[in-house]
Amino acid sequence: MNIPFYKFHGTGNDFIMVDNRNDIFSKNNTNLVHELCHRRFGIGADGLILLENSDNASEDFKMVYYNSDGNQSSMCGNGGRCLVAFAKLLGVINEKATFNAIDGLHEATIDGDIVSLKMQDVLAKGINEDELFLDTGSPHHILFSEQVGDINVKQDGASIRYSEKYESSGGTNVNFVQQKDENTFLVRTYERGVEDETYSCGTGVTAVAIAVNATGKTDSNIVFLETPGGKLRVSFENNNGNYYNIWLTGPTAKVFKGEFEC
Repeated sequence: MNIPFYKFHGTGNDFIMVDNRNDIFSKNNTNLVHELCHRRFGIGADGLILLENSDNASEDFKMVYYNSDGNQSSMCGNGGRCLVAFAKLLGVINEKATFNAIDGLHEATIDGDIVSLKMQDVLAKGINEDELFLDTGSPHHILFSEQVGDINVKQDGASIRYSEKYESSGGTNVNFVQQKDENTFLVRTYERGVEDETYSCGTGVTAVAIAVNATGKTDSNIVFLETPGGKLRVSFENNNGNYYNIWLTGPTAKVFKGEFEC
């Protein structure tokens, strides 16, 4: 059986997209997902995303996300943005979307290739630079650096991801951050499940934006993030460490379409 797919990316964070509203893709075949995401022997991607029918009539669709290791994973911000662009391509939505993901309900808007995704509220009380950890739908450890370009992200990220501190919770993503100006920050991210640096991470830059505000590195409620794959913007409101109305905004792109046999 041949299954059609599309390849999308959001600031270099790339995904295989499958329209699974008719249940054509087996969600239990983790080996297939891993093979498809392999950059030498497959299509190549940071993850695979299924667009499925929602159980709730008020929602446009449901998002099911797999990391490139083949396992279903926590929320992927850039993946969610790309899925909105995919949904518009399929005619499922127009300029606005409401969809369900593993971490709950999300809203989104799309204007051309720019997609804004509303993220879940985040509690950022009592954090400090020595213990920077936030959950933005996915877990993120944050480290500040004078020069992120000099960091071995794969090596240093893995040492934290697999550290005893995060062992019981299944590990964490790791973000290395350098301040560029008052409200612009350079970010490099090690992603668990990919087990390497990715060009961009949506939940990661969201965590960074909140962290730099919570620690007083910027007073702005609009933060610009520059990743190896491109630029993103995160805006939010803050009520005494309770961050809400969080929006992740950036470009998306369709790369190509094809079919794979399974």
